[in-house]
Amino acid sequence: MQDGQWGRDGDQLEQKVMEIINRIKGKKPPGALFAALAIVLLLLWGGSSSYYKVNTEETGVILRFGNFIGFAESGLHFKLPFGIDTVYLVKTGRVLKEEFGFRTVLAGVRTTYTKKDLEDESLTLTGDLNVSDIEWIVQYQIADPFKFIFGIKSPEETIRDISESVVRKVVGNSNVTDVLTTDRAMLASAIETELQTILNNYDIGVRIVTVKFQDVNPPDPVKAAFNEVNEAEQQKESLIFQAREQYNREIPKARGVANSTILEAEGYAVERINKAQGETRRFLDLLTEYRKAPEVTRKRLYLETLEAVLPLLDEIYVMDPKGTSALPILPLRGTPKGTALQ
Repeated sequence: MQDGQWGRDGDQLEQKVMEIINRIKGKKPPGALFAALAIVLLLLWGGSSSYYKVNTEETGVILRFGNFIGFAESGLHFKLPFGIDTVYLVKTGRVLKEEFGFRTVLAGVRTTYTKKDLEDESLTLTGDLNVSDIEWIVQYQIADPFKFIFGIKSPEETIRDISESVVRKVVGNSNVTDVLTTDRAMLASAIETELQTILNNYDIGVRIVTVKFQDVNPPDPVKAAFNEVNEAEQQKESLIFQAREQYNREIPKARGVANSTILEAEGYAVERINKAQGETRRFLDLLTEYRKAPEVTRKRLYLETLEAVLPLLDEIYVMDPKGTSALPILPLRGTPKGTALQ
């Protein structure tokens, strides 16, 4: 709980008034003068305690005769003096933070931390009976300032106690490998959810912003061995990644070559089938013509064959029917000049 700044100034003024009155009593002035002076000082004190200021990140909780009557936003406000109204200022616009296992010594460009004498907070037993050294932070905002300052005694300490309890429970249900390596984010999310649930049951007007593991390490006596294991795990993951990369590069390439070969084979098959079917139709057409006129068709086929074959020969000889000598004959059309015909 935090009293209003101007309420504290009023208490200081009250002390000064009492000092002046005691001095006047020592000098024993006339009764009327003493009464007039007391009234003036009382009015001055009442005027100074009748207004207060609420800063930008704050919310004022107003009590009248000890009963809650409302909130005050940022700015300058008036209240009933002489302790009738009391204002408590609560930082509702700021994200507050609780640190566990370490403390911020000097915040700034190069923030420094300390872990001295904080092992009781950071050392946590995991589910497989190993010990881990965990540093974490809990960030929260005050959602209801009245509940925060009047709903429970020492709300900051309550948040710290509950946070430690939840972290030890969640970490205690996990093995040390998950805590130290892969599942930090998942564990932090589980802690945040359970912590918010418990605080809602306590109804102290707090909203958890985030729970984050600042650093998680094995205890110093086994840190070197754990680092070796961690390096081996990282190397294993790297090799798996490289293998998957190689797989993703080679397998699509092989599939592409296979598909190309299949398409070429299918195209060749279609070509051969079409050619065979064409030759079949040509032969059947010739057969039909041959049946109509065998002699003419036979001569036409013979002449067409000679026209195709003779231009490919280097020399041509035409022999007499007995095959004993060559006949003198002029070169045929399409044969080189001076070539004998056989």
